[in-house]
Amino acid sequence: CSHEFLGAFIEIMGGKMWRVNMLIVMDAVLAGVIVVIGAYARRYRYHSLTRFIFLGATTLYLPIISYVVSTIGSNTNDYIHEDEALGTLTAATCHGGFHQFTVVSWAFLVQIVVINTSVIVAFDDKEGRNKGPPVQLLVQGIWTLYLGVSVMGPIKSNKWQFHLELMLFAVIFAKIVLKYYAFEKARHSLAFGRNPRLISGYMKHLQLQEASELDEPWAGQDAHPPPPLLVMGEDDIQVEKKPHGYVCKDLSRGTLINRMGIVTFDKVWQLDDDRLAMSRPQLKDICLSFSLFKLLRCRFARYEFANAGSMRALNNFFSLLLKEGNHARVFGVIVDELSFIQDYYYSSLPVSYSKYWLPILSVSISFLSIVYCLVAGSFIIKGLVLKWEPKYEHQMRCHLWCSERYLISDMQKKYFGHFLFDDVPLFFLLALVVMAEANYIASYICSNWTKVALICHYIRHASLQHSLRVQKWFVLLLQCKWELMKHWDEKMGQSSILVVHPRTTPLVLLRRLLGLPDLDRSVKKIPEAVKVCIMHTMTHYISIGQSNGKNSLLLSQAGGERFLWACSSSSGTSDIILTWHIATCILEIAATHLSRYCTYLMAWSPDLLPDHEEWSTRLYEMVKNDAKRALSECSCTAVGPEAEYEQVIQLLSVNSRHEVIKKGVVLGKQLVELMEGQETAWMVLAEFWSEMILYIAPSDNVRGHLEAIARGGELITLLWALLSHVGIVSRPGDDAGTATNDASSAPHR
Repeated sequence: CSHEFLGAFIEIMGGKMWRVNMLIVMDAVLAGVIVVIGAYARRYRYHSLTRFIFLGATTLYLPIISYVVSTIGSNTNDYIHEDEALGTLTAATCHGGFHQFTVVSWAFLVQIVVINTSVIVAFDDKEGRNKGPPVQLLVQGIWTLYLGVSVMGPIKSNKWQFHLELMLFAVIFAKIVLKYYAFEKARHSLAFGRNPRLISGYMKHLQLQEASELDEPWAGQDAHPPPPLLVMGEDDIQVEKKPHGYVCKDLSRGTLINRMGIVTFDKVWQLDDDRLAMSRPQLKDICLSFSLFKLLRCRFARYEFANAGSMRALNNFFSLLLKEGNHARVFGVIVDELSFIQDYYYSSLPVSYSKYWLPILSVSISFLSIVYCLVAGSFIIKGLVLKWEPKYEHQMRCHLWCSERYLISDMQKKYFGHFLFDDVPLFFLLALVVMAEANYIASYICSNWTKVALICHYIRHASLQHSLRVQKWFVLLLQCKWELMKHWDEKMGQSSILVVHPRTTPLVLLRRLLGLPDLDRSVKKIPEAVKVCIMHTMTHYISIGQSNGKNSLLLSQAGGERFLWACSSSSGTSDIILTWHIATCILEIAATHLSRYCTYLMAWSPDLLPDHEEWSTRLYEMVKNDAKRALSECSCTAVGPEAEYEQVIQLLSVNSRHEVIKKGVVLGKQLVELMEGQETAWMVLAEFWSEMILYIAPSDNVRGHLEAIARGGELITLLWALLSHVGIVSRPGDDAGTATNDASSAPHR
């Protein structure tokens, strides 16, 4: 063959393999992004930047695979050149072999992970549109199988590759069919898709029952009996359809007790098994969280049943928990309740519990997927080690012939690419899929949904309560925890208006351009003292009534009434928050946690505050810019906190223009004068901020809180849910009393 032909052929094939390998590397990166974000960073998928990255990765992955497969197909690399003048003919044929198999396998493996991380929600009619299983993934799986078969050539000569790809497709098909079946069952189930309208009717029934028992006082050990909230078994309840929902038939207390399929919270509370003593508080709390989750869904669905606080039993039960100093326990119950909300609206896990055997089958399929990855990996390694030939070192093998007149040259061999571009990404992806499937299995085993299902199964079947082996496994499963499933890390954002030593780096502008949090914002774990203070304030909040901090000042024994002027503002709650925040920053004492959290909400989640979102954001920016300008002359050379305090007070008094800053400075001076020891000022501020955050928490913006739950949760959302359950669903003076009247606040998909 001529040197010109060989040079041209090598240049063409070399360039093609270079492009293919660059796309392979890019696809491997995209696969890693899909697996890591999808399986291990679920809540970050709802942040703007990570959502954009995840969507881009899932969108680009299969088209790149299709291009790569079409480029390395068995017929696309044939090369023929004929020169009639010279009477020469040159031909080349190339075959990818294992290269084609690896590329198609990547597509199948990534689709398995995407199916696991897809969101499937069975909505009530008032909650929004149902979100079914990703049927498009089945179409993508069929397309990928077609790509694999089309480039492999005759099945007889590539039998093992065909069987491996067929097994991967079978796993994808089984996962999608199983999820579709679970979705259909959940959609028509009274325990899932139609649950809000059932719970609404059930709670109305309980309220009527309580009203008829008002003359019967509670006494003795049952002075605060647990409410008979539904935990599980709704499909066993007989209902009658009405224009505004379901009416439950024959639901007297005796009937509920006799129906073994129905489990209510009072049954769980009465569970008294010495062998479960270690786990008894946990199982009671998690079942209470599950019942409250169902009540909160009624609010998301805008049913007439507005709040649980109108139930005497539930209200008294929560009051008892708060009075007994169980602040950590109450927080834990609400945290688990919001975790059920996040699972239900932003994952596919809950619909699998529409039938008891579905979680077992889901785990089994994932286990088979892990076995496949391990067996396929070991099989490939064994083949490379035992049957290694030099030709396997390359991705593409080409055979060339040249003919002139009636003479045909001997066949020449040329190799292109390196096997590492195939094998390294393949083993990397196999490992990622094993990790993702292991996480998927652990999410079932350690899930709160599994724990609730086991508790209810245990209560329904008396025979299990006498088996020591069952007791042992039961306790182990209840104690199982999976840190990656933690929905809320008990942290709150912190922002401040007064930044005496601001950071000015190019990184700040870059982070804002990318939509990342400002470096001025920090995140801190919620101190136990803050939880105690909030729960202590809530006990007074329920009995005395709501206020924007005035009640705490009036009840203060440290002369808090002198600060009442700072709680009166015609400009709204945002004005009061910033005034007290500036004063608190001047003091720089422990109460700054809640102060900076409220300011953080103004900057990053203004939709969760009482005032209009645009107003709060604009006021925050105006006050922040004015404070920044006023403090720009700060020499930052003050020695000690007292000297720095004097310098800040002087600069703000002279240079500030905004009325909020001026009021904050005056309030700060008054608080400093109160500081005989820091205990007095701390007490005033701690009580004020605890009452303020309880004042701003009630809201009709259920959609905003649902989005906050998707991002991992906020302290104000936790308090919003807790206040809903004790009957506080709005602030004094709000036009809309409940979330049920706000048609625009429902969750949409």
